[in-house]
Amino acid sequence: MERKAIENRDDVSLLVRSFYARIRVHEHLGPIFNEVVEDWETHLERLTDFWEMVLLNSGPGAGKFSPVPVHKEVDQKTGNKIEQLHFGNWLELWFSTLDTYFYGKNADYAKEHARNMAHILFFRIIEGRSKTMKF
Repeated sequence: MERKAIENRDDVSLLVRSFYARIRVHEHLGPIFNEVVEDWETHLERLTDFWEMVLLNSGPGAGKFSPVPVHKEVDQKTGNKIEQLHFGNWLELWFSTLDTYFYGKNADYAKEHARNMAHILFFRIIEGRSKTMKF
């Protein structure tokens, strides 16, 4: 497949679906996602909504998403086993998926936004753990 710019929802859907196909078989990320996600089709549509909102400023996702509570909940469900390594793996797969299919300003922004999001989510997860710890 020839690389192209991210221009519409179909492009975003290709990105999200290709990325999560890689996630599901990844040795470190697959077990987490496959344990937590009960309905993959719904999950993929929600994430397509999210990334369409982020990358194209369009779609049904505007104002609907708050990823911090969801990621804190996933961390709790996995026994607080999410580590910085997991976010590094996630970014590697995101970047390689983008580089496989896309180029241009929206692809570059997808990388920048994901990098920022990974840092924020990891710090919020750690912060959430410290608030629930009993001393």
